[in-house]
Amino acid sequence: MAGHSQFKNIMYRKGAQDAKRAKLFTKLIRELTVAAKTNPDPEANPRLRSAITAARTANMPKDTMERAIKKGAGNEAGTDFQEVRYEGYGPGGVAIIVEALTDNRNRTAAEIRSIFNKQGGNMGETNSVSFQFDQLGALSFPLQGSDTPIDPETLFEATIEAGAQDMETHDENIEIYTAPDDLHHVLDTLAKSFAAPDKARLIWKPNIHVDVNEEQFITILKLLNALEDNDDVQMVFSNFEVDRALMEKYLNDRL
Repeated sequence: MAGHSQFKNIMYRKGAQDAKRAKLFTKLIRELTVAAKTNPDPEANPRLRSAITAARTANMPKDTMERAIKKGAGNEAGTDFQEVRYEGYGPGGVAIIVEALTDNRNRTAAEIRSIFNKQGGNMGETNSVSFQFDQLGALSFPLQGSDTPIDPETLFEATIEAGAQDMETHDENIEIYTAPDDLHHVLDTLAKSFAAPDKARLIWKPNIHVDVNEEQFITILKLLNALEDNDDVQMVFSNFEVDRALMEKYLNDRL
């Protein structure tokens, strides 16, 4: 029976992973389609280049990417998506920004508001929390798993010359921040000397942080997960901070 239970658990986890992968592909396909509407040539379309980078990082099949780009370039039915941003607060006064692509603003707004309400938060007006964030370009370079490992000092010197604003080194990756308009110039400059980044996109980086306790932390994660699970939502940003030991404990419990 133990073996059977373990097998069922493995199958359940695989099913959950497959569902998560499918949902990620749906979001990436939508971004590829919208980006390609402006220009299907990635060399002349920085947003499309970023979308292709994200799709490749997620191991999306090449033919799937090409179909999405072709669909967007041809303005086919089902490609009329609008970019919308929602803002609100979660438990403990944590600020949250939600970016979405939708073909029905009323439906998406109602769904996002419902998620906030059900998970102990409340959706606010546009610009109600964005003052607690800075919009920046962000590039992420992995420190491991590449055929040509990156030397942080060499990369730092290159980022300064390319016009980046800041660089942060973490356990598994290096994050480079730029002014929004400089993102793709910095990307193109660094790509000449380094491997392609895992991510290249515009983000909302908190300039004000909110400390939360364990109970608030778990509740906030449920809210963020529910928002990210919505098909129209592309990215979610928040400004909570939690003790590193608590974060590691939670992650270990989930493994």
